[in-house]
Amino acid sequence: MDKALDLVEAVSRAPRPPRLTDLAGEVGLHRATAYRILVDLVRRGWVLRTGDRYLPGTAVLRLSVRAAHNSLTSLARPVLEDLSARTGLMVNLQVLENDGSRVVDVVRPDHLAMISTLLGEALPAHRFAGPLALVAALAPEARGPYLDAARKAGHPLDGDTGLLADIERTRAAGFAVEHGRNEQFVASLSRAVVPAPGAPVCAVTVVGPDAEIDAPRMLGLRADLASAADVLGGLLSGTSGAGDA
Repeated sequence: MDKALDLVEAVSRAPRPPRLTDLAGEVGLHRATAYRILVDLVRRGWVLRTGDRYLPGTAVLRLSVRAAHNSLTSLARPVLEDLSARTGLMVNLQVLENDGSRVVDVVRPDHLAMISTLLGEALPAHRFAGPLALVAALAPEARGPYLDAARKAGHPLDGDTGLLADIERTRAAGFAVEHGRNEQFVASLSRAVVPAPGAPVCAVTVVGPDAEIDAPRMLGLRADLASAADVLGGLLSGTSGAGDA
């Protein structure tokens, strides 16, 4: 069991989907032994095999969603409340699912009651900033399901307005920006939280009227959002005390 958990953890924290040799070396197993354990992990859904590389499986994603409703939201709540108070905007927390993200917590100021919280809803990367930030933080090999969801919805992948260009802009900037794509006159700015090399754990997103997330405010909003994401990342990695939030 220890070795199986070692392999699941190694797959989850790898900056790029690892090969069998990488995993066997990292956990100190013979290749044949590591392969036999990985076969069982793939069968049970804890690991997904794509070609000769391995990714976190759907069982990990399901467990992550359940954990998000408990320990993650409890840990993140003070960070969300502080960011909302500083910006005057709605702030939400999202986690990745199979083909998008899910909003697991929201702090909404009273004056923004007209904007839907989308709490509990699943969001696709081609329409929302939160899942876009998360997908852009994934290794390219892990983005397939999110690209497929956009393709099935009829959203273009290529060209300047396609999802691939949006992902690249987000990856380069470290922030995802969305203006009115899902709801007219509503904009959002999101940043993925990646506490250690590997896949993102969650995304923090500020949402508000389009006029309040404009060019003059963008620099300040990015600074506030980056600070909040760094605090949350520190809490998740154990390098920051809860009082820092």
